Amino acid sequence: MGWLNIYAAVYNEEYAGIFDMSQRYGKQFLWILIAVVTGIFVLIIDNRFYLFFAWFIYATLIFLLILVLIFGTEISGAKSWFEFKWFSLQPSEFAKFGVALALASYMNARKQDLKKWRTLIPAIAIVMLPAALTALQPDMGSTVVFIALFFPLFREGMSPNVFISGLLALILFFLTLLVDNFHLSLGLIFVALLIAWAVTRNWKTVLSGAVILSVVGGILYALNYYLFKYFNNEIIILFSVFISGIIFTWHFYIKKALPALTVYLFLIGSLMFMNSVDYVFDNMLKEHHQDRINILIGKKSDPHGAEYNVNQSIISIGSGGLTGKGYLQGTQTKYNFVPKQSSDFIFCTVGEEWGFLGSFVVIGLYLFLLLRLIFLAERQRSVFSRVFGYSVAAILFMHVFINIGMAIGIVPVIGIPLPFFSYGGSSLWAFTIMLFVFLRLDASRNEYFV
Repeated sequence: MGWLNIYAAVYNEEYAGIFDMSQRYGKQFLWILIAVVTGIFVLIIDNRFYLFFAWFIYATLIFLLILVLIFGTEISGAKSWFEFKWFSLQPSEFAKFGVALALASYMNARKQDLKKWRTLIPAIAIVMLPAALTALQPDMGSTVVFIALFFPLFREGMSPNVFISGLLALILFFLTLLVDNFHLSLGLIFVALLIAWAVTRNWKTVLSGAVILSVVGGILYALNYYLFKYFNNEIIILFSVFISGIIFTWHFYIKKALPALTVYLFLIGSLMFMNSVDYVFDNMLKEHHQDRINILIGKKSDPHGAEYNVNQSIISIGSGGLTGKGYLQGTQTKYNFVPKQSSDFIFCTVGEEWGFLGSFVVIGLYLFLLLRLIFLAERQRSVFSRVFGYSVAAILFMHVFINIGMAIGIVPVIGIPLPFFSYGGSSLWAFTIMLFVFLRLDASRNEYFV
C-alpha cells in the first residue's frame, strides 16, 4: 500500500512505469526488496544473538550518530545523513532499534525496581544519549520519537509520577510561550500553595510559607530596584522561592513534611524549567521549527510560508470526501501542491485519493498492528523480549501519531516518516529490522534469557 501510494504521489505520465528506477517509486521497490531479504535474514539468525550483541549494536549506532555530526551531509537543515553514490543513510532511524535492544538488555539483566533512582537513571540515560545526539543534528522529529521509549519503562514499573512530570513539562512549555513569564510564575506559586494545603491540610503552614516568600521577594525586589538593576522579575521570583525554601527547611525536617517538600521541589523545578524555555526556543530550535510551533499555538499566521505545507495537506485530505477521487486522480497530489507528498506528507495522498474510508482502513491497520504487538509483548516469558516488543510498539505509535497529526494539522511539522508508507530506504529498513527481530524473539518466546 505504501509503494502504490508513493507511485500515486509522484506519478508522472512521462515515467509511467512503476518499476522505473529513475523515479522514487522505482527506487522504493528496490528498498522493499532489500527489506524483504533483510527480514528473512533476521529470522534466520539465532534469537540469542540480539541479546548478546545488544550493547555492541547500541555502541556502534551511538558512534554513527557522533560520526554523522562530523562527516554527515546536511539535508533540509539537518546534518542527519551519510551521502553515498547511490543512496543516503540516516543513522538516527537505526539508532531507535539500538536503543530498544539496549533498554531490553538492561532491564533483562537488572530485574530491578524502576521506582528506585539507581535503576531508573541508567535506563533514562540509555534513551537520552542518542536523543541528545540527534537533537544536535538537529532532527527534532527523531528526538521526539526517542522519548516514546519511556512507555516500555512505564510498563515495567516506572513511577507514574515520571510520566505525569513529562506531561506537565510539555504543558508548561506551551504555557511559557503563550503567557507572560511573570504572571505565569505567580500562577505557579499560587497553584503550589493550593496543592500544599491539599496535601498537608494545614493552612497555618501554607500561610507561613506564603508570608516568608512575600517578605523575601519584597526585599530582593527592593535590592534589585535600587542597587543591582540587573535581574528581571521572573529571576527575582525564582531566587525568592529558593531562599524561602532554605528558611523553611526547619519545618520540612522537624515536621517530616515530605509532601510539602515534594511540592516545593516541583515548584522550583517548574520555575527553572520555565526560565529555560525561552533560551532553548530561541537558541536551540531552528527558525522553521519556531515558526511551526508558533503557528500551532496561534501566535503566528503564515499561510504562504511555514503554514503552506499543512494547509495544502488539509485541503488535499478534505477534498477526498468519503470515498476519495480515485487512484491516480488526486489533483492536489498530481500538481504538486503539497511539498514532500511522498515522504512526510504521504498521508494526504491516502486522504485525497481514497477518502475517509481509505484513511479509516489505513489507520485501522496501524491500530491492529500496534494492538497485536502489545498482545505479543505481553505473552513473552523473558523481560528482554517483552521490553523490546513494547519498544517497537511505542516507536511505531509515535511515528504514526506524529506523521498523521502533521498531515491534519494537530501537531507541529517536525518531519518524520509514516512507517512502511513514506518514501525512503533508511526508515523502511529500520522498521523492518525492528519488527522482524521481535517476530524472531516471539518465535522463541518459551525460552528465558539469562
